[in-house]
Amino acid sequence: MKTITQKEIGRRLAGLRKSKGYLQDDLARLLDIPRPSLTQIELGKRNLSVIELKMVTDILSITMDKFLSTDYKLSELSKDENMEVEEKQEIRVSIPELNLKKFKNILLYILEKCAGKPNVGETVLYKLLYFSDFNYYELYEEHLSGAEYRKLPYGPVPQKLDSIVNQMIADKMIKRISVDYHGYPQKRYLPLVKPNLVNLSASEKDVIDKVIDQFSDWSASSISEYSHKDIPWLASKDGETIDYELAFYREAPYSFRNYNENEEGL
Repeated sequence: MKTITQKEIGRRLAGLRKSKGYLQDDLARLLDIPRPSLTQIELGKRNLSVIELKMVTDILSITMDKFLSTDYKLSELSKDENMEVEEKQEIRVSIPELNLKKFKNILLYILEKCAGKPNVGETVLYKLLYFSDFNYYELYEEHLSGAEYRKLPYGPVPQKLDSIVNQMIADKMIKRISVDYHGYPQKRYLPLVKPNLVNLSASEKDVIDKVIDQFSDWSASSISEYSHKDIPWLASKDGETIDYELAFYREAPYSFRNYNENEEGL
């Protein structure tokens, strides 16, 4: 009989949890374990005890035999189960939707703070936006700007940015300049208007400020290399949209919530 590996059990658990519409916090609370422990289980780095496995299968409405079957397929849920899943997903699943006004103000706010730094060209700016969005989602489980990011060779890049930037240039909100930086051409953006901070809550501004404090002095190559080791980028395929849910699989030093095993489910 084929043995189901620890990693495969974790993969099945993560897939089934998401298909049922449960966030990690939800399932961890029901299992009475810290959320970091559930993350480790789903990554295949921690075993499920027999008791935990029984609790998991009961909560997710599947028999242990079916869950551990060698021919297990998530797609083979019954019609009734799929209907239940769809209903739960409508309530629980948070799909990113670009808030254009907020995205523009975040961009203006970052530029107001960083445009004078010679290292902050296009590449660094992309990463400041990425870490602001993903750190906020990891911390609050809500989207900051709702922008989607794609995995490209130099790191995560916000989609539709070119059209947004061109619109902001046309509206005289920002200005694009090209400069020589250490012998290489660099695209830079200068703010022409102030951000409307009414569109940013205190918690949103706090996350952005911390990202700026951490990364705004980094070189383009350093911040790109750092982003390549972040789980959301590592776990995505080249060219595909990066799933915000992957932020919950981060480990130190990338995790913005600084989980520890003594932490109760957040």
